Amino acid sequence: MAQEMPIKLTYVVSDISRALGFEWIIEEIDKKKIELSFILISGPDTEMEKFLIRNSVTYQRIEYHNKWSLPHAVLKSFLFLKKNRSVAVHTHLFTGSFIGLIAAKLAGIQNRFYTRHYATLNHEYHPNAVKWDRYLNKKATKIIAVSENVKLTLTDKEKVDSKKVVVIPHGFKLDLFHNPNKENVKILHSKYNPSNKSPVIGVISRFTELKGVQYIIPAYKELLNSYPNALLLLFNALGDHEQKIKELLNELPQESYRTVEFENELPSLYHIFDLFIHVPVNLNIEAFGQTYIECLASGIPMIATLSGIAPAILIDRANCIIVPYRDSNSILNASNLILKDETLRNQIKANSYPSVHKLFEIKRMVSQLEELYLQ
Repeated sequence: MAQEMPIKLTYVVSDISRALGFEWIIEEIDKKKIELSFILISGPDTEMEKFLIRNSVTYQRIEYHNKWSLPHAVLKSFLFLKKNRSVAVHTHLFTGSFIGLIAAKLAGIQNRFYTRHYATLNHEYHPNAVKWDRYLNKKATKIIAVSENVKLTLTDKEKVDSKKVVVIPHGFKLDLFHNPNKENVKILHSKYNPSNKSPVIGVISRFTELKGVQYIIPAYKELLNSYPNALLLLFNALGDHEQKIKELLNELPQESYRTVEFENELPSLYHIFDLFIHVPVNLNIEAFGQTYIECLASGIPMIATLSGIAPAILIDRANCIIVPYRDSNSILNASNLILKDETLRNQIKANSYPSVHKLFEIKRMVSQLEELYLQ
């Protein structure tokens, strides 16, 4: 009996330089059942494009600058899908989904999967854009929500039929975070903390209002009174709240902090921190919060607010310290507690990895995606 040919599935992705999640999917997906290709809506020479080349994955890169580029991008995507004989598409992020779902519809592709990577963002910050979210919801035949929070946004706020939505949380190669490359950790330590300052407070959040970085900096300013040799490392230091955050940073001694726009070696990065802080401003604003999982897998003590996936996995004083939203004083108190209480600190470290192990492994996510694609 002849073996069935794998289905041709095209991912349409925008606005990324590198995304470990896509690399892991490419490595883990059953290539006997699914033949992956990519449309990248990006500029040249991204790490993602280099990865596709190294792994001999068929792809088309399309540059997109503004709305006037839309017809060209849709046409190029349409032509790729037809030439590739794709029978399904899976789109990610707003621009990629807008272009990819229109092109797939024009190409007559019946299976149009769309991952919703944000929750109430547009409802709270860009209400005029909600109509475009609803447009994408209609164009997709199946919507993948990365958390129950995203599903509720889709079904309650945007009135999407619950049968159209499937929850598939992000997956990770957790062992990369739990057992990082020791040489990489040394390199990162030398790169970002050459003076061996301590304690090191880590933040990996875009400079947008919703991430709450503006509440971390005043807390850190007070923490310096007790720990004058501390170092605040802020990664993903770009965003529309950048000016406000820079004003707050200017109140700190220059040698006490460092901002970094992008770091490729994410799994090892957490291990140069003594303490990690992630404090989104409300329960629903974070769609998932990958950094919660990454930090827990790394076993680094974390101070956090509850948002996205956090309510399902975080337990106060067991695997983290939970603080109220928009509360610098609570962040300060929690930082002092973790740094001073060795017993609590060790307890949090011991409980961190077990709280995410198995639940968020990449193999589990890929298995769920394969099941969805092959229905």
